[in-house]
Amino acid sequence: MLRYFLKRLLSLALSLIVASWVIFLALEVVPGDPAAYMLGINAQEDTLAALRDQLGLNGSVVERYFAWAGGMLHGDFGISYTYRTPVAEMIGERLWISLPLALYALVLSTLIAFPAGIWAASKRGSAADLTVMGVTQLGVAIPNFWFAMLMVLVFAINLRWFSAGGFVGWDAGVPAALKSLTLPAVALALPQASILARVMRSSLLDTLSEDYIRTARAKGLSRGQALWRHALRNALIPVLTIIGLQFSFLLAGAIIIENVFFLPGLGRLVFQSISARDLIVVESVVMLLVFAVIVVNFAVDMAYAVVDPRLRRRR
Repeated sequence: MLRYFLKRLLSLALSLIVASWVIFLALEVVPGDPAAYMLGINAQEDTLAALRDQLGLNGSVVERYFAWAGGMLHGDFGISYTYRTPVAEMIGERLWISLPLALYALVLSTLIAFPAGIWAASKRGSAADLTVMGVTQLGVAIPNFWFAMLMVLVFAINLRWFSAGGFVGWDAGVPAALKSLTLPAVALALPQASILARVMRSSLLDTLSEDYIRTARAKGLSRGQALWRHALRNALIPVLTIIGLQFSFLLAGAIIIENVFFLPGLGRLVFQSISARDLIVVESVVMLLVFAVIVVNFAVDMAYAVVDPRLRRRR
């Protein structure tokens, strides 16, 4: 297990190094000058040169990369070109919205998908199975931003159970903060729950057709007993893959939902920074999101090894 862990850890480190180069170089080739954007088209060249020097834009690409990457290793993400505040503070403030939102949505999608997928697999071919598959197909097809606006119309405007947008802050208390994140979390969770439920059903049905399940049935176990005692654990590997991918998507891909509900999270920060040509904020946020994706995939690999010990012997 230790050897497997170290190999996956080395892969994680190499992935982060490559990702940092790709992110930095990709943004470096984007046309436009942050200094010119900040000072306007009528700025004098000497003023532009002074601002570029102040922002650290005059060094070579290699120097700027190592300054940026080295700073991140020490928790220093630099200073925002636009807001002139530390990027780490800006990210920290917004991470406390985006991260709980992603976790909230992931918990909701898992709580919905697991029972639905297991129930559909246990009732294969029945009306219950067809109903679950029909509802999940609808959930996959509906865009989450349209569903979010529909929920605002129903639950915020008509019923007035929730606010239409904004975030009250954690200082208002956990219940109040979670209430303001509920509609966005549901809008993010339902499409993901539909995907996860279908994967859960398919994986369980494949596992239930294996020889060892037929052997267990021949020894007297009912279909339900064989499912819960033997099939469920072995069906979890593709499900864990989807959960890992979903968390990454929920954390990094909630830009539209955050804009629909006016949540000051990482998605809105990236959107605003791109509009303002605040490249150091964009680089730092994207790198943080890539780090989260890679770490989640690493955790999923470790979960694979726990669920199926055979994987440890293969690598």
